[in-house]
Amino acid sequence: MIRRPDQPPSTSDSLWTADFRALFTASAISQLGTNIGYVALPLLAVSALHASAGQVGLLAALGTAAFLLIGLPAGAWVDRMRQRRVLIAADLVRAALFASIPVAWGLDRLTLGQLYVVALLNGCATVFFDVGSQTVLPQLVGRDGLVRANAAMVSLQAAGSIGGRGAGGGLVQLLTAPLAVICSAAGYLASAISLTRVRPSQPVPTRGERTTGLRTEIAQGLRHVLGNQELRALAFSAALLNFGSVIVNTLLPVLFVRELELPEGVLGLYWAAGGLGILLGARTARAIAGRFGYGRTLGLVGLCLAPGALLVPLIDRGGWLYVAGAGWLMVTFKMGVDNVLGVSLRQQLTPNALLGRMNATFRFLLTGAIAVGSAVAGALGEFAGLDTALWVGGALMSVAFLPVLLSPVRTRRELPQPDVPSGPRPAPATKPA
Repeated sequence: MIRRPDQPPSTSDSLWTADFRALFTASAISQLGTNIGYVALPLLAVSALHASAGQVGLLAALGTAAFLLIGLPAGAWVDRMRQRRVLIAADLVRAALFASIPVAWGLDRLTLGQLYVVALLNGCATVFFDVGSQTVLPQLVGRDGLVRANAAMVSLQAAGSIGGRGAGGGLVQLLTAPLAVICSAAGYLASAISLTRVRPSQPVPTRGERTTGLRTEIAQGLRHVLGNQELRALAFSAALLNFGSVIVNTLLPVLFVRELELPEGVLGLYWAAGGLGILLGARTARAIAGRFGYGRTLGLVGLCLAPGALLVPLIDRGGWLYVAGAGWLMVTFKMGVDNVLGVSLRQQLTPNALLGRMNATFRFLLTGAIAVGSAVAGALGEFAGLDTALWVGGALMSVAFLPVLLSPVRTRRELPQPDVPSGPRPAPATKPA
């Protein structure tokens, strides 16, 4: 039965509609390409182009710089366009960028400059893909299905962190880095093909129908996030958590390999434990929220688990490695819960017309915290020492829950019901042009 656009969804509506399955499949394949590229690009720079540590650091920085450069206008642009087209175009651009690397390598023309360009432009395309995917999700699953859908998507990302980068390392070892990059390009291309099965999104305002300019629309997104007590608390908590965690993660390779002289595989297992924590948090978030309430869960999980971040700076050989690992698992479990419930809450608090700008504002603040935190980590490690830097990062992560705990979010039992259509998009009566 086809439901009218204004008709509320029935309780029997299934999350796994054809549209959501297509988006989930595309995201899974895209995650594979992203994780392979995450491993292959720096290894290619080091092994084939003899890049220095500073050059590898610049390569990594360029990958996130796009969120600071175009993060805010990207949200306004996404709200002006059909999100499916944005996602497909972003995947095709990323596929072409990564495909250019083995071609240049085969012609003996590969340079660090090309890798820098690929990293920067790939980051720009990723901005649009990430903002577009979070913006189109409420249209595909309905507002009532957001928690389940976000749990599935966050679980997918966590699984990619656990296994994807390991697979990327294996492919680099088996095929060499330039050839492994082909797998990234193929993943993005396959993702674009999968997205063609998603039905076109609702019409967007034409240029003649729009009454505001780009700057005004960006300002509307900022006011919506920063002017709402709950959204502002969610943004500040997530940004503070990102800032602290990136300080720690940036310096862990130096600590593990140079200071503690542990094998690289131990660092990989440590990070995999973090991915496991996110996965467990994502899978249990809905059940915990059903027991304690959505807002109370966001506050109490932080209160109970965030102090585990103070165990992370205790990393050392022997038993202290497991103590620090347990603390990291506690923190990442909280991240998994936050990523499901926090994202669902901010989507539910935002009307459809502002979803792109809201998501872009959050991406700008959260990824901006990562970019700034990376620079701070380097400065602290250089001038204050690794131990001091790790304690600063651990302390920031341990208090990151406070903005949410001290805000109206903590009193929420259920997600709000905004004045927007709550069901998934109805099937079109006629085939779209």
